[in-house]
Amino acid sequence: MPRPSRGRAVAAELREAVASLFRLAPAPAPRWPIGLRAGIAMAAPIAIMALLGNPEAGFHAATGAFVALYATQLPVVERLRVVPFIAGGLLVAAVLGALAGPSPVATLVALGVVAIAAAAAMFGFAVGPPGPLFVVLVYGLSSHIVSAGADAAAYLAAVACGILFAAVVSLAPLALPSRRRVRARPLREVLPGPSWPAGERMLLARVALVSAVGIAIGLALDPHRAYWIVGAAVAVIGVAADRRAAFSRGLHRMVGTILGAGVYLLVAPVPLPVVWLALVLGVLQFTIELFIVRNYALALVFITPLVLLLTGAATGSVDSVAVAAERVVDTLAGAALGALSGVLHPRGTQLAARG
Repeated sequence: MPRPSRGRAVAAELREAVASLFRLAPAPAPRWPIGLRAGIAMAAPIAIMALLGNPEAGFHAATGAFVALYATQLPVVERLRVVPFIAGGLLVAAVLGALAGPSPVATLVALGVVAIAAAAAMFGFAVGPPGPLFVVLVYGLSSHIVSAGADAAAYLAAVACGILFAAVVSLAPLALPSRRRVRARPLREVLPGPSWPAGERMLLARVALVSAVGIAIGLALDPHRAYWIVGAAVAVIGVAADRRAAFSRGLHRMVGTILGAGVYLLVAPVPLPVVWLALVLGVLQFTIELFIVRNYALALVFITPLVLLLTGAATGSVDSVAVAAERVVDTLAGAALGALSGVLHPRGTQLAARG
């Protein structure tokens, strides 16, 4: 009978999603080099600028650190061909965020454009993890920081420097002759496309859907919070056209963010010197990269305080309880959107997106 069968299938998917919260999947490769580069890209600009007497610029530059999270699965000689495109995309997102930030209407309109354009590019050229998430996040952070009063030109200059520094850190293994001797594939093989097969088209449709609904929710709550809702939904969608993964990642996102908000509430009231805060953020980023491929919820326990601390420090305003409460609400809404959009995939399909 169809109806009981569907009910049993949904129950099985939910049980599997809950069970996955307590599993550590094996890492496909050692993660500590990736974590080390990501931690340095995050912490060094903050620490250096703090020592030079301009910590605010350091926090703004750290917005560009997410470049180091892309193309990590590639040999560094091939990463060299991908990183300039990622760096350019993040810089464009930052510019659009800075321009749109003063206007709530422009902020929401550009958010939808950025999310859909980033998803189309990431899926169409098989960029792979972490997908369009950090393009959306950089846009949102930029609009939020500029709307809070930061000078747009100075902010963008700092972000550009942070992106350049993160790119250099990401490509640092090129200093080893053994890494340079690896034969690189042509760019058209490293970034095949543009092409949007069935799985990618479905992922893009889901991003468009959750962006529209997330923006509508943000309009009702606060336009400058909409990016977090959309970002949470895009993060749940990920890069795999898999119905089961949608439910699992949604649950992980909710549980991990709630626990991460608790960590933030413990850390935020501590009056850390800026250099020590830079170290904390670097350690958080390092830890995230160790666990992001093993247990998404556990990684989010560290992602949530990192982004909240970075945003609060960059805007110069930290209201720990209020911010944590808002982010939990926004994440629950976004994660639910991302998970529910998974029903668009036919039951039983598990189409791995290219890359």
